[in-house]
Amino acid sequence: MPETHSSESSGSRPVFGIRPVIEAIEAGKEVDKVMIQRGLQGDLAKQLMRLLKERNIPFQSVPLEKLNRLTRKNHQGVFAFLAEVEYASLFQLLPTLFESGRDPLIVVLDRITDVRNFGAIVRSAECLGAHAILLPSRGASPVGADALKTSAGALQRIPICREDNLKRALSDLKQSGLRLVACTEKAQATLFEADLTGPLALVLGSEEDGISEAYLDLCDERCAIPMLGQTASLNVSVSAGIFLAEVIRQRGPQSEG
Repeated sequence: MPETHSSESSGSRPVFGIRPVIEAIEAGKEVDKVMIQRGLQGDLAKQLMRLLKERNIPFQSVPLEKLNRLTRKNHQGVFAFLAEVEYASLFQLLPTLFESGRDPLIVVLDRITDVRNFGAIVRSAECLGAHAILLPSRGASPVGADALKTSAGALQRIPICREDNLKRALSDLKQSGLRLVACTEKAQATLFEADLTGPLALVLGSEEDGISEAYLDLCDERCAIPMLGQTASLNVSVSAGIFLAEVIRQRGPQSEG
């Protein structure tokens, strides 16, 4: 019977077994997340948990049955998904952008879990001059092969940054001089009325319930795309492209990406 892996990985490279996962982490491999059998004991399991916490790698305790669905091989109670790209440090990138005379344009994604939406947003962001994508460490689409394919390779051409505490990261962006603009249908003003010049972070939320209230409260401005038809809303990846195109229009055709 052929080896199969759950679609939960969304194309990320799988590694299973306690020692192989430890070795991958110690070798500096980028890890999307780790699933660990609930109640797993032993010295190697403790070593793995220590590494995960030290390096802020997302992990989840799951029943044995879930791991058995991921692989028929001996997983030893541990299954990891490796990312297809290396993550960048947002707060090392920002000074470089400012020093080069560019106004940073960061796309912040709050709980975008659909891999096709994620890939399409990354593609639009790279094409339209964004400097980085900011994701939460948990509750985001896996940065795997499926996302790479959907992005048409853009995932390897734009920095992808992850932060364990997205709320704190947004506050730090404000402290660094960026204005936070929420792209939300729950706004009276339209994006065509907003000032989208200068250092900017565009915040986009999940299709289910939009941007989290805690993040909305941090935003300097909220704006919506005017809707003239009968359909209630646009797909989040389409909305991202429209907002980014308006940023280019306001900044001028020669704006630096």
